[in-house]
Amino acid sequence: MKRGRLPLTAMRSFEVAGRLLSFSRAAEELFVSQAAISRQIRELEAFIGKPLFERLHRGVVLTEAGRFLLEPLTASFDDLDRRLSQIIAEPAQAELRISVEPSFAAGWLVPRLHRFREQHPDVDIAVEADVRLVEFRTHEAELAIRFGAVARTWRRTEARHLFDCRTTPVLAPGLLASGPPLGSPVDLRHYTLLHEYDRKYWATWFQAAGLPDFASQKGPVYPVAAQAIHAAKLGHGVALCDLVLDGEDIRLGTLVRPFEIEVPDGAYWLVAPDFRRLSRPAKAFADWIVQELASATEQRS
Repeated sequence: MKRGRLPLTAMRSFEVAGRLLSFSRAAEELFVSQAAISRQIRELEAFIGKPLFERLHRGVVLTEAGRFLLEPLTASFDDLDRRLSQIIAEPAQAELRISVEPSFAAGWLVPRLHRFREQHPDVDIAVEADVRLVEFRTHEAELAIRFGAVARTWRRTEARHLFDCRTTPVLAPGLLASGPPLGSPVDLRHYTLLHEYDRKYWATWFQAAGLPDFASQKGPVYPVAAQAIHAAKLGHGVALCDLVLDGEDIRLGTLVRPFEIEVPDGAYWLVAPDFRRLSRPAKAFADWIVQELASATEQRS
């Protein structure tokens, strides 16, 4: 049967009358007359060609056809009522608070956040850039994006793997053109090395490049990787970038990758107290970021 032919008003009257087993009480619940309820039910019975009630002297009882129709009809109306109540209770413009590791926020999320907004214009994202993991209590972030040097879990939370990090040196094309040639990693001795947090990351990279004793104890140290990358774009030196977080800069030529040597360096994780209980905006964001990162990974390969 086509949905356009469904007698919805009559079915609503039948559902209330069948649930209450009373035409008069159905009329009270629907704020109509008892005659209107009787007329709607007669029209529905004529439509299906079978009686739905047995009219008795002191009331009505459902026929077999009435019982067959009532159960799914009541369940459907109850489900519609729950969904409408949820929609009405939910504000027209939702806000989702997410706690994001600063380098991820600056290097990857912020440049792409407009894409999420285009798909979900009814959700406003409030980004909190912080290296500390939130406790996920009232008025705090519902999701977090965190870096872990090794596979790990955070207490009282669940974590979903987003991507593995791999680092490699990058510099501005203008600096490469004007500076000494970079034929091999040892030529980096002629450049200023830009460090993130401490100098161990460059030491690890030189170890992978076969230069374990290369001195990397000089150059400015920045508190987060995003600041070192920004300094590299300005031509201040050579920084270590992540091939996912900063892959767009390499693809567009904003940064140049002089060597193919890359070093594994932990992973990023999406963290929540319970992924099964995410709000609608949080679930939408979780699905979106997984899709965006999959696309970024495909472009890299």
